[in-house]
Amino acid sequence: MTTPMEKFIKEMEDFLCPSKVYVMDGSDEEAKKLTKEAQAMQVDGRIVLKELNQKEYPNSYYHRSNPNDVARTEHLTFVCSPTKEQAGPNNNWLDPKEAKTKMDALFKGSMKGRTMFVIPFLMGAPKSPYSKNCVQITDSIYVALSMRIMTRVGKQAIEKIGDSDDFFRGIHSIGDINPGRRYIMHFPQDNMVMSFGSGYGGNALLGKKCYSLRIGSYLGYQEGWLAEHMIIIGVESHDGKITYFLGAFPSACGKTNLALLEPVFKGYKVWTLGDDIAWLNIGQDGKLYAINPEAGFFGVAPGTADKTNPVMMRTLKNNKFFPTLFTNTAIDNSDNTPWWEGLSDKKPKDLTDWQGEKFDESKGSPAAHPNSRFTVSIYNCPTLSKEYDNPQGVPISGIIFGGRRKDTIPLVYECKDWDSGVFAASIIGSETTAAASGAQGAVRRDPMAMLPFCGYNMGDYFQHWLDMGKKLKVQPKIFMVNWFRKDENGTFMWPGFRDNSRVIKWMIDRINGKSAAKDSEIGLFPDENGLDLTGLNISPETMQKLLTVNKSEWQKEIPSIEEFYAKFGEKIPKELTKLLQTLKQKMR
Repeated sequence: MTTPMEKFIKEMEDFLCPSKVYVMDGSDEEAKKLTKEAQAMQVDGRIVLKELNQKEYPNSYYHRSNPNDVARTEHLTFVCSPTKEQAGPNNNWLDPKEAKTKMDALFKGSMKGRTMFVIPFLMGAPKSPYSKNCVQITDSIYVALSMRIMTRVGKQAIEKIGDSDDFFRGIHSIGDINPGRRYIMHFPQDNMVMSFGSGYGGNALLGKKCYSLRIGSYLGYQEGWLAEHMIIIGVESHDGKITYFLGAFPSACGKTNLALLEPVFKGYKVWTLGDDIAWLNIGQDGKLYAINPEAGFFGVAPGTADKTNPVMMRTLKNNKFFPTLFTNTAIDNSDNTPWWEGLSDKKPKDLTDWQGEKFDESKGSPAAHPNSRFTVSIYNCPTLSKEYDNPQGVPISGIIFGGRRKDTIPLVYECKDWDSGVFAASIIGSETTAAASGAQGAVRRDPMAMLPFCGYNMGDYFQHWLDMGKKLKVQPKIFMVNWFRKDENGTFMWPGFRDNSRVIKWMIDRINGKSAAKDSEIGLFPDENGLDLTGLNISPETMQKLLTVNKSEWQKEIPSIEEFYAKFGEKIPKELTKLLQTLKQKMR
């Protein structure tokens, strides 16, 4: 008897016309074989993988992509719900029939002369009741190897799918890597994504943003859970107690650094469970639980260094289990190692830049692409939590939201209740970065850091957050942070990185009722001695600026919030519009 998965594979083979079909089994032997093949293969005139210095970076390889394919292409990403209102103004929408006709024309026969890789994979631990079954089709060996790092690929997935028809269908082809023929189409009602013309991770690794967030958020809305763009960490205090946090930040806001933080305090440790995506469910005890559906890190390289993120650097050099891939970094030719801005104080003398040219500093361009990446297994992380594979996930006590803002938003404040926290998260503004194509440095609203990833109308999404809060017997505390405030000279006022643990220590004290707080127009601030600043050279005047509400700045902020809310019309929950009016009155 033919299973639904076997039927899907045969349909794709007949439609895409590959010269060969390869079903991945997830074994170590397979990884070695595919890695060797990728080193001998050229795509778009480029060798797919190049071996790096195996002494410095064991089991690591380099990939250089087409210069027109280096970031998520949000303007070419569509949510194809039955109606435009279901997709919401936060998404590009296309009628599902029109979208499928367009994509079918691109995909038909697109794999002639190529191998069709079939990637059965799981999002979440195999025994977790919250995990999901998935199958991706691709003609990219780089994508196949990356998915093996980022998800649980192979036999365990095939066994779990069995004869079920309930699995995500991901169809991907790099095509001719032509931006004019590049689309990422999501079909939430069909549990399917079709992606054509890009090999970049966020567009091509369909288990990542496409499924875990855009399709996942829609499934969560239907099934009563949340798929979120969040880190998951466990912070161990000096008494051995572990407090679990979620954290949502737009790209390049220090999210991965926080997920692998080394606290400045003796006796404190941060245990990593995830640096990007969290699926949130309400447990039988009425608490909020989180799992990380992924199995790897797809991190931004520039700025990652021993000074800023020593745990990640150790992770990148601890390749016991899976190959590690570096994409669009520069190469230090003196020792054949990856290099990027921020890795070392001195720039190596002999560099090949991310486009394969000899680096010329006089041109004013960086050697590594600002969105250059590493793809590495989470099991290589030396601070991986022992609860990472817990089928039930971990109980969440605190949720941290933040963005990159040079003004307006204080260093930290605690929201007074769940609804206030949802409101604060719904109006997050952050300066844009290189992770998405387009202008950089402009402030855009990015609620819950989910604007590019919410697979349905964000007005309904806000209501779903409010409804989840009502179902919780124990609501986590919600905190807002901003590590990026600047003074009048444009200098960062807070040191960030490891010193962010000072803020988290205060959060733990608040959760445990051990620290007082001061009321303000927007929430609760640390009192005079709330933040432990021992050993930190920062003036009382600076701290006052960091923990103060500037009404004039907020007055400038409110019209932008009103404009953003107006896009969703009556879909914005009344609870949030009331809180906006209250904020407006307080800032007069």
